[in-house]
Amino acid sequence: MTSLVLRNVSLRSGARPLFAPLSATVPAGVVVSVTGPSGAGKSSLLAYACGALPTGLIGCGDVLLGSESLNGLPPEERRLGLLFQDDLLFPHLSVANNLAFGMRKAAASPSARRDRIAAALESVGLGGFGQRDPATLSGGERARVALLRVLLSEPRAVLLDEPFSRLDPASRAQTRAIVFAEIRSRSLPALLVTHDAEDVAAAGGPVVEIEPAERR
Repeated sequence: MTSLVLRNVSLRSGARPLFAPLSATVPAGVVVSVTGPSGAGKSSLLAYACGALPTGLIGCGDVLLGSESLNGLPPEERRLGLLFQDDLLFPHLSVANNLAFGMRKAAASPSARRDRIAAALESVGLGGFGQRDPATLSGGERARVALLRVLLSEPRAVLLDEPFSRLDPASRAQTRAIVFAEIRSRSLPALLVTHDAEDVAAAGGPVVEIEPAERR
């Protein structure tokens, strides 16, 4: 199985560093939590890893999957799945069509894709939801659909940017358990950005703490 590796990664805005060079190894099936105060550069670290660093920020350091360097590859070729605070479901598409949108079309026939979508929905307790309008779903249900859309894209690693922060406590605990279980069952390395100690405890993996550079 393949690990996600960050080696001597640092970010700066102009001449100002956001944090000191950071290194971390995320083994397959492990969720590594990235914590720290707002503005420390946690979400920007994920953006650098997936090749989508915002304008105005400059990054350096290596991002690897196993021994393969991802540096210089466009985001779509890195195949890193992203799960955000907002589910980002398309309001004009059904649940099933939202899931189909992210699938690799060349990988299977239309009927096989439909079967995969149906099985995926069943696996997270949403059997029969394929034709539903996303607007009719609860927050927790929408979060599960967003997770499935990421997983059906066949990522090689997953980046989680506070994906549970907008959920109520009951939905948060249930959705978090499903997300982490799916990551582990697929042996995917995952980086989780969070402010929540319960997220960190549930993730169960190593913790990387980022502090703004000026605090060092």
